[in-house]
Amino acid sequence: MTLVLFLEQTLNGLQQGVMLFLLAAGLTLVFGIMHLINLAHGSLYMVGAYVTASVTLASGNFAIGVLAGMAAAGATGVVIELLALRRLYARDHLDQVLATFGVILTVNELTKIIWGPQALFLSTPTWLSGTIEIIPGAPYPAYRLFIIAVGLLVGIVLRHLIVNTRLGMLIRAGATHREMVGAMGVDIDRLFTVVFGIGAMLAGLAGAMAGPMLAIEVGMGEKILILTFVVIIIGGIGSVRGALVGALLVGVVDTYGRAFLPMIMRTFFEPSTADSVGASLSSMSIYVLMAVVLIWRPRGLFQAYGG
Repeated sequence: MTLVLFLEQTLNGLQQGVMLFLLAAGLTLVFGIMHLINLAHGSLYMVGAYVTASVTLASGNFAIGVLAGMAAAGATGVVIELLALRRLYARDHLDQVLATFGVILTVNELTKIIWGPQALFLSTPTWLSGTIEIIPGAPYPAYRLFIIAVGLLVGIVLRHLIVNTRLGMLIRAGATHREMVGAMGVDIDRLFTVVFGIGAMLAGLAGAMAGPMLAIEVGMGEKILILTFVVIIIGGIGSVRGALVGALLVGVVDTYGRAFLPMIMRTFFEPSTADSVGASLSSMSIYVLMAVVLIWRPRGLFQAYGG
């Protein structure tokens, strides 16, 4: 293993972690504040990816496509919250799981009707298609660095929103003293709709960023949802800071596992056996990480607001 390979895999892990953070930040806000288990969060990620690809291909401008993807995911999230999820806040978590699973099926079918069953493919924008030499002899894709920068910027903006603004104060208060906030004249239903819309826009942004790297297809949101839940459990439900730290940890551990465990296993086994054992161990690595964190801190690395 060389220093260049280690650096490349570290950046790959950070990039994957940032993608997970964009998804987990919105989901942990909804879960931690509204106490709503939203399995349909991945569907908003898918909507963001599809709309970004369609608008980018039509306009030729990736930035416009990203804004359109975020807006579409946010609007879809608000409609889902108003029509379906608002009635579930006081219901059992099992009811929420069943209802949001129904939303997944509905959105998937609507997506097939609008875009068809074939996958869409979006090229990396020209201005981000090159590489940047981080250290001599180690070029790295500019688009992956762009994703890392976007994710960190979103983290800073979210922290400012929650810590320094009136909306953030209401979000923090609403997480633990919902009735008190309502008694002070704040429209809790509207606050929850805003929170859900913000979470949906973040999911749409994650989908937009993933568009040039993945096949955009029906069901793509469900594939990444389990990892997203692992992130918010590790970071602490309801904590955006925890979502960021948890996402980076999961991204780096998962990438290191897939890159290095097969290499390590080759010192003990034949290449074919080592690859098989290494792949199996790497797929377990993030769950081992989650178990270790929960043994150490049963409520996650960071407490939620007022937790």
